[in-house]
Amino acid sequence: MSLIQEYNELEELIRASQARMDEISSNDDFKAEKEFDTKLRGLLGTYGKSLRDVIAILDPSRLPTADNKQPKGKQERRPRVLKVYLNPHSGERVETKGGNHALLKKWKAEHGSDVVESWLQS
Repeated sequence: MSLIQEYNELEELIRASQARMDEISSNDDFKAEKEFDTKLRGLLGTYGKSLRDVIAILDPSRLPTADNKQPKGKQERRPRVLKVYLNPHSGERVETKGGNHALLKKWKAEHGSDVVESWLQS
């Protein structure tokens, strides 16, 4: 697209937007809302309050609190518990927070998972 075409399209968008703005500004409902907004912001400025303050006064349940905040991103999971296994045959000791320990896997393959789980110390 050439620059002149893009320019002409933007001019048309501006004309359409201006026409819509003129239409809205002549609407009585818009005039009433605009007057209310202007007076409300003036009143807030007079008393040094914000919209959040007004919401807190009129409907405190709408404000975010620790109870109703949405979680941001990932939630932390609780830390894994350290498990200590003691092999009664060899006296070897394994400390792990997960089940992906090489020696623990070897023991489970050799003796069975139920037997190795019975070696759990804490």
